[in-house]
Amino acid sequence: MRTIRVAVIAGDGIGPDVLAEGIKIMNTVAELDGGFYFEFTHFPWGCEYYLEHGEMMPADALDILKQFDAIYLGAVGYPGVPDHISLRELLLVIRKGFDEYVNVRPVKLLKGAPCPLAGVKREDIDMVVIRENSEGEYSGEGCWENKGTPEEYVHQTGVFTRKGCERIIRYAFELGRKEGKRVTSVSKGNALNYSMVFWDQIFHEVAEEYPDVETSEYLVDAAACHFVRDPGRFQVVVTSNLFGDILTDLGAAIAGGMGLAAGANLNPERTFPSMFEPIHGSAPDIAGTGAANPMASIWSASQLLDFFGYEKYGALLISAIEDVLVEGKTLSPELGGSAKTWEVGDAVCEKVQARMTEM
Repeated sequence: MRTIRVAVIAGDGIGPDVLAEGIKIMNTVAELDGGFYFEFTHFPWGCEYYLEHGEMMPADALDILKQFDAIYLGAVGYPGVPDHISLRELLLVIRKGFDEYVNVRPVKLLKGAPCPLAGVKREDIDMVVIRENSEGEYSGEGCWENKGTPEEYVHQTGVFTRKGCERIIRYAFELGRKEGKRVTSVSKGNALNYSMVFWDQIFHEVAEEYPDVETSEYLVDAAACHFVRDPGRFQVVVTSNLFGDILTDLGAAIAGGMGLAAGANLNPERTFPSMFEPIHGSAPDIAGTGAANPMASIWSASQLLDFFGYEKYGALLISAIEDVLVEGKTLSPELGGSAKTWEVGDAVCEKVQARMTEM
């Protein structure tokens, strides 16, 4: 029997609440299949760990984590810990340390999910954003000089390498070719005369290798406008670290909200473990109350199943989420219901069991 070893970093706030539901459903799928099982190991790292130990995770954390097949991350962020510490000393350390250079964010309006846009059909919002995840604007390069003086200044440098740009753009084209979809590059070459002109050049070079794949290009401000006015024009979107971060939150807003936003941080070569996470914040004000929506954590569990070759179960989890959304009886407060986190998880789990029985 196949064992999939998963390191669980539930993190802060609602992280433990929502991951518990994803774990419950992954275990259900594995038990019903009978050919594999999950071995979950929990680590107490995050902001509360930082307040006690002065670090978000131990110095040897990557050595510990690299023994696993995957990482399941909840959320990090807590009052008293600056956001740049919680982000840069845990999430970005893992992404960069394990060369998880592909960030996959589905922007898909599920059946039954709310949408703030008028006149938009469900099939009009069905894209995936492929975000460069290891360098770019989040490389952390720069300086802060002359602090506390009138001559104080900062210099933040984006780092774009040919290797980094080529591999993420090629990943998007491979996906576009596989699924018969258009690939759209989003940049800002008119204003960023080095980094984004470089990006655009490499996009054109890689596109020549894929004459069968339709392409389009937008400046990031225009893309943001079209995400709202005409989302149907986007299928596979490839963009830089910062632009991808912003656009995918906008994408979540038009596709049901942050409670339905999931993301995968992939090391496609599988040299290191990949990481899967719901994208919402830690929401410490509702932690432990049962008000959190676990559907994003279940969607990220679907991505994990896809990554390990169980695409039929990954798709089944999405269908089960849609069943619960359409039924409308067991929804979290975010979606207009009154169900508790574990009740939503149980409802999705029941739909998963029913669908697997029918397979």
